[in-house]
Amino acid sequence: MTETTEPRVFHGVDELRDAVGSHLGYSQWLPITQDRVDLFADATGDHQWIHVDVERAKEGPFGGTIAHGYLTLSLLPMLTAEIYRVDGVSMGVNYGCNKVRFPNPVRVGSRVRAGAELLSVEQSTLGYLVTVRVTIEIEGAPKPGCVAESLAVVVP
Repeated sequence: MTETTEPRVFHGVDELRDAVGSHLGYSQWLPITQDRVDLFADATGDHQWIHVDVERAKEGPFGGTIAHGYLTLSLLPMLTAEIYRVDGVSMGVNYGCNKVRFPNPVRVGSRVRAGAELLSVEQSTLGYLVTVRVTIEIEGAPKPGCVAESLAVVVP
């Protein structure tokens, strides 16, 4: 049984801006299954054996299959939605990422969660550019699976 928590809610951009420099919290732990990895491989056409060939990967450098780095990165929107949201805006859209790194392979069968730190909220021509450092932790591992500065544009 997993503990459920509600995301931290910001009521508008001003309230979000007041939180710059703070850690926003953590998502729930998410199991990384072979099925999820296989579906991602099918969606992207990346069927490298370290991701999809369970038997061969047992003898490989990681001792089993691992998630694609971009699969791990693609979990950011889902996991950060568990951490925070901004109400009172007309929309928020993905704008990209800065400084994406994959310091540790995410093994199939492991669990991951996101931690988020609000780095900045700056006015832009489109609205407000929000930069959040997201760290994808691997349960029990000394290094994270992914660290990225996620960029979103929030329009009041």
